[in-house]
Amino acid sequence: MKEEKKVKKEASIYELDGIVPLKKALPLGIQHILAMFLGNISPLLIVCGMLAMDSGLKTVLIQNAMFVAGVATLIQLYPFWKVGSGLPIVMGTSSGFIGTAKAIGALFGYGALMGASFIGGLFEMVLGYFIKPLRKLFPPVVTSLVIISIGLSLLPVGINYFGGGSGAADFGSINHLMVGTFVIIIILIAKQFKGFINNASILIGIVAGYLLAILLGMVDFTQVQEAAWFSLPVFMPVSFEFNTQAIIAMGIMFIATTVETIGDVSGVANGGLDREATDAELQGGVMADGLGSVLGAVFGVLPNTSFSQNVGLVAVTKVVNRFVIFTGAIFLILCGFCPKLSALFSVMPQSVLGGAAVIMFSMILVSGIQSLTRKPLTERDGLIIALAIGLGVGIGNVPSVLDQLPTWVGNIFAQNGIIMTFVIATVLNLILPKKEQ
Repeated sequence: MKEEKKVKKEASIYELDGIVPLKKALPLGIQHILAMFLGNISPLLIVCGMLAMDSGLKTVLIQNAMFVAGVATLIQLYPFWKVGSGLPIVMGTSSGFIGTAKAIGALFGYGALMGASFIGGLFEMVLGYFIKPLRKLFPPVVTSLVIISIGLSLLPVGINYFGGGSGAADFGSINHLMVGTFVIIIILIAKQFKGFINNASILIGIVAGYLLAILLGMVDFTQVQEAAWFSLPVFMPVSFEFNTQAIIAMGIMFIATTVETIGDVSGVANGGLDREATDAELQGGVMADGLGSVLGAVFGVLPNTSFSQNVGLVAVTKVVNRFVIFTGAIFLILCGFCPKLSALFSVMPQSVLGGAAVIMFSMILVSGIQSLTRKPLTERDGLIIALAIGLGVGIGNVPSVLDQLPTWVGNIFAQNGIIMTFVIATVLNLILPKKEQ
């Protein structure tokens, strides 16, 4: 009997609530953190650089970003009241707010940006609370298209990582392409095994790629050497200012990120659990998104949201155990207390992550297609899919087509194809008549 219980415990990585032995859970949890680490700090690096912020404050904000992402992930994993989806979702600093954040910061200052983020997070919590009565707006055909558009919009991001990072002086160099390809090959080899090696294939690929990058002389450890071993996250490093224009602009963006979160929650349910997300999971997921952004604002960090790359990782590994993600969240929080540890990951070449990202982002697309084709498609479904993907993803790839329209239109619909895909699919689903079978 004891032996049977042990077997059940160790097999629980594919179950939401099983307790996995720490020796197995920890590397799988860290795998999730490696998948999102650069994506979590990149938005702040970009915005701080554009606003020419003090290097000391920038260091504090990067440290806070890791701490906040870890805490927000715990909120998402283990719901309280109606907040949290209870699904294996990893949270982090959203890149979708970069354009709006730079504009607000330049016009009104970083304090106004944080004030607007705080109000926007509360607004998203209200939106999340009312998701349940609005569920009819999110039938499988709509949520599946959102998942597909998330995957399609992330593919260029993965390729940019693969080449060494957009804007890198040596972008597309033979070393970057070699490292990215090597990571893919290692992951493919690891996926041919069973058990732990299969489940940890992304981690194994990233570690192997990092070692290769070190051997090729692509890593500068100066930042690691200069970083402190221990430092507390700083509460309220920037004082709030409340500007009406900034709040309205961020409020619009929070509507957009709500749609993306709905897609991520649906993507985890479809890709990891092979089912549709429940009302409570969608509601809790969006409300946790909002609360994570409120928490982020008080620590001077840009809004937090669910990370699509981790949705892709779930689709690749099928590991949905919450305790596994819990260990990753704790590791992320520890990074927030240990700048030296976080610096070790910060200096990792983006091409290392690129090899894994190409696979993970593509798997989001695959899970969306699987969800879409779970039932036979009707002619009506075909029209919705064609127009939503055609216009949504098309405009996402050619955003300049909206340049002659008001700025707020471009801020919402030109960031990527996700929002436009959702709007078109939702409107068509509501207005196109359903033929009787």
